[in-house]
Amino acid sequence: MTAQVPHILVVGGGYVGMYTAYGLRRAARKGKIRVTVVDPRSVMTYQPFLPEAAAGSVEPRHVVVPLRKTLKGCRVVTGRVTGIDHAHKVAKVMPEEGPEYELAYDQVVVALGSIARTLPIPGLAEEATGFKNVEEAIALRNKVLDRLDVASSQPDPALRKSALTFVFVGGGYAGVEAFAELEDMARYATRYYDNIEPADMRWILVEATNRILPEVGPDLGKYTVDQLRKRNMDIKLETRLESCEKGRVVLSDGDEFDADTIVWTAGVKANPALAATDFPLDEKGRVKCLANLRIEGVTDAWSAGDNAAVPDLTSDSGAYCAPNAQHAVRQAGRLAANILRTVDGKPPQDYEHKYVGSVASLGLHKGVAQLFGIKIKGWPAWFVHRSYHVSRVPTFNRKARVILDWTLALFFRREVTSLGTLQAPREEFRRATES
Repeated sequence: MTAQVPHILVVGGGYVGMYTAYGLRRAARKGKIRVTVVDPRSVMTYQPFLPEAAAGSVEPRHVVVPLRKTLKGCRVVTGRVTGIDHAHKVAKVMPEEGPEYELAYDQVVVALGSIARTLPIPGLAEEATGFKNVEEAIALRNKVLDRLDVASSQPDPALRKSALTFVFVGGGYAGVEAFAELEDMARYATRYYDNIEPADMRWILVEATNRILPEVGPDLGKYTVDQLRKRNMDIKLETRLESCEKGRVVLSDGDEFDADTIVWTAGVKANPALAATDFPLDEKGRVKCLANLRIEGVTDAWSAGDNAAVPDLTSDSGAYCAPNAQHAVRQAGRLAANILRTVDGKPPQDYEHKYVGSVASLGLHKGVAQLFGIKIKGWPAWFVHRSYHVSRVPTFNRKARVILDWTLALFFRREVTSLGTLQAPREEFRRATES
């Protein structure tokens, strides 16, 4: 596309897409550039707060950032990019409704992110749920509380046991934090049931390797396992999920049982939509990038985040930047600055960031953290976790709302109401039409 004002197309509205457009918005408002963001969702989800949203510590609406409200001066298109022909600088866009159309650009930012990495396990697609967006977090919260209601009202011991069995597959951040936060919420909720005790519930974490939370180091990983086991939570290391057809869970260690709730958090992979582009991809399906975040071998194309293989300049082993929020947010800032530099005729600068450490919540007032080599446990780690992530949430509006949620929680008891009918809002009306 040839135009007096460069048109920057941002494909994806997640961490990289939203923060990149956020860094470009002022130049767009001044008329220096035009920015278009295309994403199937009209909000960006701050994923580190999903476990707290699921547990009721944070209002779900406060962990999502409305793109149109935040990216003033940018055009936001709710649709899916189905292909990119960079040789002709054209992207194919499938809107939420209506026919597919082409969108021309001068520079493109590929920020498609990642999707859940699944395996061909019998029953997985039918029985399990993921944990990557706010809808899944709300649905999982409702499911856990709904299962407590079912168990309380169910005289059949087998059905009751199945309702009170919760299986999480994957021992990374998403899995462990969701596992610990939801168990903490469910444990609290049992005080309102006269026939359910915490000991009646069975919480199982299945991890294929010999450790969980590898980002915080082996010592804190072992500490986390010990702390969770003290809460009577079953941590199965070096164990795989073999099948879960019709809720019948079969594990590689020979254990077999029924479970109504199965959550899959066993890693992510680059968005497969990248295959419909003419960009160079590595063996993991990620876009190959230079240290300055330009895509290898082409001009006017950039990428970062989970879907990009970006060299880690702080590593001596030729490693790539880890696919996490810490890198994605900082890469987006550098990427936006580099685009503006090229518009001004200046060379882009390399991205370099030394990993400062990791934090993880294990429920209310419980956590682990490793920052700058310092290991922190318990309440201090939980406080560091909250402080760090509230500082990373985009916009002052969202920061204030999250802090207000936490402040109110100091004075009021945890909310443990299930809104399970949200998953089937028309069911009651359907029954009325049949009566």
